[in-house]
Amino acid sequence: MPNAIDVITAKRDGRRLSDDQIDWVLAAYTRGEVADEQMAALAMAILLNGMDADEIARWTQAMIDSGDVLALADVGRPLVDKHSTGGVGDKITLPLAPLVAACGAAVPQLSGRGLGHTGGTLDKLESIPGWRAALSLEEIAAQLSDVGAVICATTPTLAPADRKLYALRDVTGTVESIPLIASSIMSKKIAEGTGGLVLDVKVGSGAFMKTEPLARELAETMVRIGGAHGLATTAVLTDMSVPLGRAVGNALEVAESVEVLRGGGPADVVELTVALAREMLALAGITGVDPAQVLSSGAAYPVWEQMIAAQDGDPSAPLPAATHVEPVLAERSGVLSRVDAMAVGMAAWRLGAGRARKEDAVQAAAGVLLLAGPGDEVEAGQPLLELHTDTPDAVPGARAALADGLVVSDEPAARGTLLLDTIRTR
Repeated sequence: MPNAIDVITAKRDGRRLSDDQIDWVLAAYTRGEVADEQMAALAMAILLNGMDADEIARWTQAMIDSGDVLALADVGRPLVDKHSTGGVGDKITLPLAPLVAACGAAVPQLSGRGLGHTGGTLDKLESIPGWRAALSLEEIAAQLSDVGAVICATTPTLAPADRKLYALRDVTGTVESIPLIASSIMSKKIAEGTGGLVLDVKVGSGAFMKTEPLARELAETMVRIGGAHGLATTAVLTDMSVPLGRAVGNALEVAESVEVLRGGGPADVVELTVALAREMLALAGITGVDPAQVLSSGAAYPVWEQMIAAQDGDPSAPLPAATHVEPVLAERSGVLSRVDAMAVGMAAWRLGAGRARKEDAVQAAAGVLLLAGPGDEVEAGQPLLELHTDTPDAVPGARAALADGLVVSDEPAARGTLLLDTIRTR
């Protein structure tokens, strides 16, 4: 029988963990038989010494085995899901799920809340009056059959080992471990029972993976895990050096998503939504449908209305508006050459759009609305963006976060490529 000390020292010394060690330590930790300090030591050893592909696949399976696997196969449509590694202004799930459903697939999107500078999908949707995140398994299956899309909170019985381990990693400096990130994401998605998975792996200042080599390593690791577990997986590397769209914040992003679903919206949000939809439809085996045409026609918007109403939300109700809105002005004339995603994300967080701890509340109306983008010519005194908040005392901190994030220069500038690469199951 393995024991915690032997497992920790094996990985501390750079050895491969056996299948029995992996199975035992995750099951015992979930039961409370391995202490937090012991698992923290093991997580740090994994961060420092890594895992090989077989270890990662087994670690993922052990986390899946710690809970239930959802049985959603009988919803009458092919199941396909999407996961983003998180960014600034990344509201893509909101228009994407109803779009893919409008094209004939079913999207079981079990989502989370934001922490730090990255926004949470559930936080955004909870700015809609009445909308609820918690659904039973029966409600999830029924909504997938009736509407074709559901965005809701994960169930407590889905990969409980991951939920416990993630909370520990968050406070022990071990979040950045690629084996632990990859197995965390993939264990939940595999346990969800989807038939195909598209991963939006962000790279840049506003992403967890700051460089393309690290983002590529994470993407390839997750695609490999998917293949090892029989889940068709595609990863798309996308730029997160600049915020997506013009809205950063909960209700602000919902409003922009509705604009996209009605056939408008910012070009980059539309581009990424359509690109991911095409990958999802390919995995679902759906051909002959052009998601770009479906989106531009507004045909996905009724699915959005049904999806929100099915979870007791009122899609026609006014969204919360901030009580205090303050512009940030250009200090000189020229070309807006830099809008840094991390700076904007931190500003939105300080205004109340995000949380420092999981138990913190968020302001539905707080955030940043961009009025100009990279490459735009601006005049001195012109508003570059708006700060939205219900707590005006937060504005100085938000301005400080933006200090180096907005640059006006004499040099022409334009946003780089949004879609960087695609990695598929071999």
